[in-house]
Amino acid sequence: MKTKVGVLSSGGDCAGINSTIHWLVFSALDKDLVSRRGTMFEILGIVDGWKGLIEVRPDKKESLKRWTIPLKTDVVRTWARSGGTRLGTTRINPFDPANDKSEDLIKNYKKLGLDALVVIGGTDSLAVTYKLYKEGLKVIGIPKTIDRDLSDTDYTLGFDSAVNIITSDIDRLRVTAGSHSRVFVVECMGRKAGWLALEAGEASGVPIILIPEHDFVIDRVIELLKSRKRTFERYSIVLVSEGAKPRGMEEILEKRGRDGFGHYYLGGVGGFIAEEIQKHTNMEVRYVALRHLQRGGAPTAYDRRMGRKFGVAAIDMIVNEDFGRMVSLQHGDITSVPLKKAIDRLHLVDVEKFYNTKDYKTLDQIL
Repeated sequence: MKTKVGVLSSGGDCAGINSTIHWLVFSALDKDLVSRRGTMFEILGIVDGWKGLIEVRPDKKESLKRWTIPLKTDVVRTWARSGGTRLGTTRINPFDPANDKSEDLIKNYKKLGLDALVVIGGTDSLAVTYKLYKEGLKVIGIPKTIDRDLSDTDYTLGFDSAVNIITSDIDRLRVTAGSHSRVFVVECMGRKAGWLALEAGEASGVPIILIPEHDFVIDRVIELLKSRKRTFERYSIVLVSEGAKPRGMEEILEKRGRDGFGHYYLGGVGGFIAEEIQKHTNMEVRYVALRHLQRGGAPTAYDRRMGRKFGVAAIDMIVNEDFGRMVSLQHGDITSVPLKKAIDRLHLVDVEKFYNTKDYKTLDQIL
């Protein structure tokens, strides 16, 4: 008996995806486990996420070569140590009402002879995965998002690597900020969830952290900066999540519209804050948006290890026919939860538990 499994990555890239694919393949093709599992596996990588599964023409060799990669252990041998996704990714929504391609996707899933599909993705990608499950496809989800906003899992791939990158970048900015006695406003990703800003801010000892879960007052930010100046602090760094907003205002958006899932592109709140500080003080201010730097680079040891655990767990779930579920880390244990439960609500910062709303920092942070 042979089980053919497709695997794809969808949405934003991040560190840890390749580690997951590496270990998914190594686990699936482990000959010592065949007798226990009762099946052998064939793993087919889908290129460029949902786009590949929509565009592929399974009856044409050139199309198969363009949109799929047969994954063997020698192919993925070095993948675990590299960032991004070797399979590629896109933000296409197959169920987009304006251009619904779900029928093509489902048809190609069947024509490829897939017995199961593993999707490495965030909230939107796993929402698509759940819809496909309701259409009768056998699917497994793996949580991947640097925002760490998926519910019912204590970890999502890419988060630790992104936190490390933000911390490292802030360490570099300290050098020039201290040299010139400046204020630096640093904008990071996160959309609706402030975990990146909160944990990277805590790790780097940033004095002011602004998150989407609590609207900030710009006058209070300025007051805190002036207070630091009065105590002869040479410089200050304000770390702001892209989804944070001033009290009484809407989110600040980029001009380029929406993505395939209808979300406006966020960005620019850091520039707004820098302008306001410059306008109302005599401080010299600089604005830095980290943007896609946070997604790049090699995965941390933690993301490599979690990629291994998630990849192996996905194969185990297929063996046990636990379809329509997402791999999950809960209280240190690898388990699984229904996809519907994982995407029903966002995992946001508990402000009362973790955030000092007066001084805009983590509750246990002492500066």
